[in-house]
Amino acid sequence: MKYLSIDRFEGGFAVCEDDGGVLTSYPRALLPPGAREGDVVALLPDGSFVPAPDETARRRAQIAALEDELFE
Repeated sequence: MKYLSIDRFEGGFAVCEDDGGVLTSYPRALLPPGAREGDVVALLPDGSFVPAPDETARRRAQIAALEDELFE
């Protein structure tokens, strides 16, 4: 399983970033309904996407902690 962060939407495509920083476009229709920019989705071996709410929350908490350190 591979995690992808939704960077942005461009027309009918979602631009997603993998853990290595590589950006790839996927048809928006393949993503889970309700997926938004900043959400993390899991790309399964069969090519389907599922929401990854725990990973999204973990990454958002990590970013918030880094922001707190910067602005102390």
